[in-house]
Order: sequence, then structure tokens, then C-alpha cells
Amino acid sequence: MFRLLFVFFIIIPIIEISVLMQVGAIFGIWPTIAIVIFTAWLGAKYVRQQGLATLNSVQTKMAQGQMPSDEIVTGLMLLVAGVLLVTPGFVTDFFGLSLLIPGVRHAIAGSVKSHITTNSASQQSFQFHSHNPGQSQDDFSAHQDSPFQDHIQSPHKGQTLDGEYERKD
Repeated sequence: MFRLLFVFFIIIPIIEISVLMQVGAIFGIWPTIAIVIFTAWLGAKYVRQQGLATLNSVQTKMAQGQMPSDEIVTGLMLLVAGVLLVTPGFVTDFFGLSLLIPGVRHAIAGSVKSHITTNSASQQSFQFHSHNPGQSQDDFSAHQDSPFQDHIQSPHKGQTLDGEYERKD
């Protein structure tokens, strides 16, 4: 974590300052400032436009009862792009503008999702124990189509959770 913070707060500003000095030496101070302001404005405009499109897509998927996981990842990348574009400098603008390209976002989202899926599958452990005293399996199958109360024996601390549920096939 220290290395990441070191890169963000020490190395990147040093790179940005040196690039700004080189561009300023070539074009002059005012054109360099104008370019930095223009890229921040242009980036904010495109981030807003694509962010609204992503928000509409999230609302559509949720209305259809689907989980908008791709849209959430896209929204986070657009947020990062906006922060990078508003930060003065050419290097951060380059990375921010690259995140506005849908192909780049899809490639990054695919690699992030595969990494998250791999890690969560290898670390996942879930146990469910159902315990209903005084009711045999035959009693359970006789009441499958009607609502009934079930007791779930928690594997932790011996606590019993009561709840009602209805099976809908």
C-alpha cells in the first residue's frame, strides 16, 4: 500500500511537472495552460455524457430485474477518468482520455471481473444448515406448496433463527 501511495503522491506529480515544463518550453506558458484547461473541460464533458448513458443503462437493467455489474464497473472507471482529466497535467489526461474509449474500458472491466471472480471463488465458504425439530422429511414434503415456519440452526453460537418462507416454482 505504501508503494502505491508513493507512486500516486510523489512519482506521478514529478512526471507531470517535467512534462508540463517540456511542453511549456515548446509552446509557451499560455498555450500550455490553455491546453490543460481545454482537456479538463473536454474530459468533464465526455465523462458527464457517458456517465448519464451508464446511469440510464443501470436503471434499465434494474427495471428488468438484472444485476448491472458491468455498468457499475463502467461507472467506477468513468469516475476515475473524470478525476484524472480534472487533474492538471498531460500524463493523467492521457490515461483519463484512454478510459473514455469504450474498448479500453471493456478490456479493463473484463480483466477486473475475471480477477474478482477467481479470487472470490477460491476464498468462498458458505454453509447452510436447516433444522426443524419434530418434523421429519416426509412432513416437509407434504407441506412443500404451502407457507410454513422453519427453524434454521446457526452453526455459530448455537442460535436459532426463525423465519417464514414460501416456495414458488
